Amino acid sequence: MSKNLHIDWIACDGRGLCSELLPALLGRDEWGYPLVREPQNGDGSNLSIAASDEAAAADAVQLCPVRALRLDASHQR
Repeated sequence: MSKNLHIDWIACDGRGLCSELLPALLGRDEWGYPLVREPQNGDGSNLSIAASDEAAAADAVQLCPVRALRLDASHQR
């Protein structure tokens, strides 16, 4: 079972901390909002997290000042 990082675009205010903690997975637009580097099926709100990135993703969720991130279990078939 892998993890899924969800970005709540309504809550996000573009501080860019998540992209600093997950630079291989998230870029930033000119306003500081995160951009999923490799969106799956055009979905820029959800990102599959590899086991090697789970600690950094958990840090990003915990440190996000506006709580715009959520880490959930992802069920892949």
